[in-house]
Amino acid sequence: MKSIWRLFKTKSKSTKPNQNTQRKNNNQQGPLKASLQENIQLVKETLGESSDIVIREFYAGEKSQMKIGIIYTEGLADTELIQDFIMKPLTLDIRMTHLEPSVCSHKETLQILKDFVLPKGSIKEISDLENLFLHLLSGDTIILIDGYSEGFSASSRGWKDRGVTAPDSESVIRGPKDGFSETLRTNTALIRRRIKDPNLWIETKQIGRRTKTDVAVAYIKGVANDNTVKEVRRRLDQIDIDGILESGYIEELIQDETYTPFPTVYNTERPDSIAAGLLEGRIAIIVDGTPFVLLVPALFVQFFQAAEDYYERFDIATMVRIIRYLSFFVALLTPSIYIAITTFHQEMIPTSLLISIAAQRDGVPFPALIEALLMEITFEILREAGVRMPRAAGAAISIVGALVLGEAAVQAGIISPVMVIVVSITAISSFVAPSFNMAIAVRILRFIFMLLASTFGLFGITLGLIALTLHLCSLRSFGIPYMDPIAPFIWADQKDVILRFPHFAMFSRPRLMNQENVIRQQSPTMAKPKPTKNNK
Repeated sequence: MKSIWRLFKTKSKSTKPNQNTQRKNNNQQGPLKASLQENIQLVKETLGESSDIVIREFYAGEKSQMKIGIIYTEGLADTELIQDFIMKPLTLDIRMTHLEPSVCSHKETLQILKDFVLPKGSIKEISDLENLFLHLLSGDTIILIDGYSEGFSASSRGWKDRGVTAPDSESVIRGPKDGFSETLRTNTALIRRRIKDPNLWIETKQIGRRTKTDVAVAYIKGVANDNTVKEVRRRLDQIDIDGILESGYIEELIQDETYTPFPTVYNTERPDSIAAGLLEGRIAIIVDGTPFVLLVPALFVQFFQAAEDYYERFDIATMVRIIRYLSFFVALLTPSIYIAITTFHQEMIPTSLLISIAAQRDGVPFPALIEALLMEITFEILREAGVRMPRAAGAAISIVGALVLGEAAVQAGIISPVMVIVVSITAISSFVAPSFNMAIAVRILRFIFMLLASTFGLFGITLGLIALTLHLCSLRSFGIPYMDPIAPFIWADQKDVILRFPHFAMFSRPRLMNQENVIRQQSPTMAKPKPTKNNK
């Protein structure tokens, strides 16, 4: 009992806030001091004399009567911009304005500095330490004046970014080759470049107590459903976490269903996919520091649609989309159907094929389930290794490794040749899905169907499909049914589900996605354009 009480006392002591931590938190809050030296000392104490924080003090004015402090973060701020548009105006333009702090009032001095001396860029007044550290650690330059309890933050963000490059995760043969980067404003500019509409509204907020990550919400006013926009704002405002490092944090914190393998939030690196979603009435969530932008609401059929579907002819896009749906069921059910038929329903196999399979399995010591699990797990390990290894060697090792291991397993009598064919077809089909999240869901569910098939045969597969259908129909994404427009069935929205109708026929937006501005073309009854005859 004494040891338990001693342990409890130790834990209770450890939960008490440290005095140094309390002092540091106090330094991060409260109003600015009138003394420049006190403010600089608070900055140094709070940031721990960090070497990347640059502090410069100098005198300005016609008689050098004004003492000014400049604070910025090296690496986040553009030093050339600070030198040309902040330092020079403060040292030279103050003399030209004949600014006399002894004559001008407190408010007039700050207004003259803001309007005449620092007219370039975004200038904001700051009066508390919390805003000072927020702007300082975001790349802005802090301007403090001795004798004034207010200061300025001048926009000087200029860190190095990756630039606009082709997205690696979603390559297309025909279509734009630009992709999102890790910079928020670059990503919003890529969207603005495609949608030059004043109704495209972008709201920015900071999420994360320590990281204070910039998160932007983009939607087209009048096209997006107002209730859905309010729901997105509400879920983002409820996030209380110390840091947001990638959009996956936001995705997991705002999704409707947690315990499901299927993604209910869509993510992409392609600006054209986000622009197309905004035009349909969806809402984009852009997180600073990641090239993956979120799109909500997300539907099941959306994960089988690629950007290239809308750049090719409608008949080609329809054929490719049908192949994607077929590949989904092949990747999900092929191993389980093989296990069920070879274990319980041999009468369904033609006699010649049954004799061939039995001859190949002669000498294999494992049942079909163990055989399939060995091959599937081995292929999953090879696929993960190929992703983590260097790009030049990853693909070669995964392919060669699968071929070598499969051939060696067949020769050793551990695996039958038919099982190698089944696993190969399954693995190839799982790569057809445009969305990586949906492919992951299929890979997880494949093992569940294999267990059902080995236990109950085709009846187990049927029960699994029924349960899977019920689960899909129960999901929602920001209030929208996940299987819309299949369940509930909406005939008007079938133009872009399995079949992709021509563009002139898709004159309406998704019904449940948008209830206000449904028509997207001027003439809903527009027929296919007819060629005109040349008059000779």
